[in-house]
Amino acid sequence: MLSERLLSAAVRALGGKYFRLEATEGLTELPDPEPGVRYMLYMHVPFCEVLCPYCSFNRFPFSEDRAKAYFRSMREEMRMLADKGYTFYEVYVGGGTPTVDMDELAKTIGLARELFPTIGDVSSETNPNHLVPGYLEKLSSLVQRLSVGVQSFDDGLLKRMARYGKYGSSQQILERIQAVSDARLFKSLNVDMIFNFPGQTPEMIDHDIACVKASGATQTTFYPLMVSPASRASIEKTVGHVTYDNEAKFYHQIYDSFCGGDHPEFRPSSCYTFSREEGQMIDEYVVNYEQYPAIGSGGISYLNGSLYINTFSLRDYRDRIARGDMSVMARTDFPKRDEMRYRFMMGLFGLEIDKREWRERFGCSVARGLPVEYAFMKANGAFDRDDDEKLTLTPKGRYLMVVMMRQFFIGVNSLRDQARAALPEDEARLVFDGIEAGRSDARCPMASGAAAASAVPASQA
Repeated sequence: MLSERLLSAAVRALGGKYFRLEATEGLTELPDPEPGVRYMLYMHVPFCEVLCPYCSFNRFPFSEDRAKAYFRSMREEMRMLADKGYTFYEVYVGGGTPTVDMDELAKTIGLARELFPTIGDVSSETNPNHLVPGYLEKLSSLVQRLSVGVQSFDDGLLKRMARYGKYGSSQQILERIQAVSDARLFKSLNVDMIFNFPGQTPEMIDHDIACVKASGATQTTFYPLMVSPASRASIEKTVGHVTYDNEAKFYHQIYDSFCGGDHPEFRPSSCYTFSREEGQMIDEYVVNYEQYPAIGSGGISYLNGSLYINTFSLRDYRDRIARGDMSVMARTDFPKRDEMRYRFMMGLFGLEIDKREWRERFGCSVARGLPVEYAFMKANGAFDRDDDEKLTLTPKGRYLMVVMMRQFFIGVNSLRDQARAALPEDEARLVFDGIEAGRSDARCPMASGAAAASAVPASQA
């Protein structure tokens, strides 16, 4: 699709301009909060039991001592935000695997509620092997919105991604999610999926959709495969050669399956998130909250038109917090035009732009502020409603936003790649060894992780 290729190239060029990691001299803390702004707090937990070869997020192999020291530092950093006067209304805990140390996670969420009593819901990511009684009993008292990283219900793909041995077969994963759903432990239960894997077929997509619907989950997010330059080699070695030839076809297949017909079971809450009920929020904080400070190694904040990147080094993170600094080490400022581009992208990704709010914020219309972007989308049939009040999307427009978000997050992943490349040698070796362990697991899908994943029958979860 020509429009997809042009849009990919344009966003890639902008990403190359802004997603460059250069330490900002003298930067030791995030800015103070602005009056009247509703903030969400993001916490990053960079530990996994085994590292997936294709993942670009900041992560390290789990060890109990390393994790406990890290969580202590992250709680200190949270206190720094409280001292600066921040107020938060929601918390999102991402990773890595946030549930890798439940006792420390409980202490951290407990402190967040103590420091910021305005917090309503807490969202957390987890992996399928943690959907077992010991974890769920603690999680259900801490977290209202849980997102389970599944990626695919195809056993062949799970093996190639080094996930089968760690998390069990697709049937085991499905049964565990069904048990959690039946128990109604969480306000929102989201299943994270990925589409456009090499070798994926329409029949495999249909199977994934059927499993998500059968799981009873209240929400699902189908991400397009996002391949940064540094992760491409790992993906192609473990999964296969990446192309975008089938991406549009798969996306429309997914959207129509969830939201098509006269009485759809799901409704879109973003361009690639589908919910059974209104008011769901998992992985969508970039839409629901314009500004969000991030704590933890590898966290990325967006505040008042600037992007702030936290150190990726665990040792540097510990040292910064110990001397009373926050973990932020780099800052990129967006000029007004690029801030408009960011809000244009996030607004339409969330399915609409309120034109009145836009004019109040930027002092101009969308068409006047972003004439090239607006004209491109309009010429390509992206807009369904385009009047004085709102911009909404056609089916083609929704796919173009998926393309835009895919390229945007590839740019963010490139930023993470740069940060990882700058790690001290011993920490870089730690990550490399963890990735090699993941590759070994992919070659031997019934490795010891399978026993751990199957230790508790799904029917008991």
